[in-house]
Amino acid sequence: MRLHELEYSATEMSSVSLDTQRAAADSAAELTIEQLSAQVGMSVRNIRNHQSRGLLPAPQVRARVGYYNTEHVERLLLIRDLQADGFNLKAIDRLLSAAGASAARLVNLRNAFTAPFESETPEIVTAAELSERFGDVDGKDAERVRRLRLVTPLGEDRFELSSPALMKAAEEVVALGISLHAAIELVERVSRDCESISRAFVRLYLKELWEPFADADHPEERWDEVIDAIGALRSIATEALLAMFKLRMSAEVEKQSARLIERHARRAH
Repeated sequence: MRLHELEYSATEMSSVSLDTQRAAADSAAELTIEQLSAQVGMSVRNIRNHQSRGLLPAPQVRARVGYYNTEHVERLLLIRDLQADGFNLKAIDRLLSAAGASAARLVNLRNAFTAPFESETPEIVTAAELSERFGDVDGKDAERVRRLRLVTPLGEDRFELSSPALMKAAEEVVALGISLHAAIELVERVSRDCESISRAFVRLYLKELWEPFADADHPEERWDEVIDAIGALRSIATEALLAMFKLRMSAEVEKQSARLIERHARRAH
């Protein structure tokens, strides 16, 4: 199997379009309901239903035509995100009603959590380039790459590498004589470890910052502080993880090198 022959589900492919729609939200000025529907990928009927439920503010009406703006785009994206997280419309209604004037803050909070984390600029490659760089790939290894979402098909034999740096590292590891299979297994383990570490930092934020804020009934003057803390914690987590990795890597290399030298000395005798 070639690496570019991976198949991706519609759900996985939709994440790319969702990012595009979020970026487009900033440019929304005055949209008709049909334009709003196209902007957020939601049917006109569903938009009207959300409006009738009170989930969406009324549009500005001029000459019998309703016009929607960035606030409506962001609110609909928030509703869709909450639905994807398992909230039903009744729960979303309660959440937005409880937020009251701070509903817009929920949008900012959600955007802060979902904003790309110092993401790399994706690299677009052709099928031929993938084959040249990685050759034939075992079916199980190809499935591992699919789950890691390292390669996303774009159609017409073009593919997006979500992390060019990680793919370059894989090439360099293989160039050292290490099998691609072993390299992918290592990436999987690193991914699991990083997921665990990321979860720990998020739980730290929730316990130490968000819960006291929520217990205080979400004071308006602290919203910006709580939202900005998300970005700050990301930077802190990155620096802490890199610093600790350097310490642990140095200690491990030193320990293993001493063992190698000791074994080599014994064999020499």
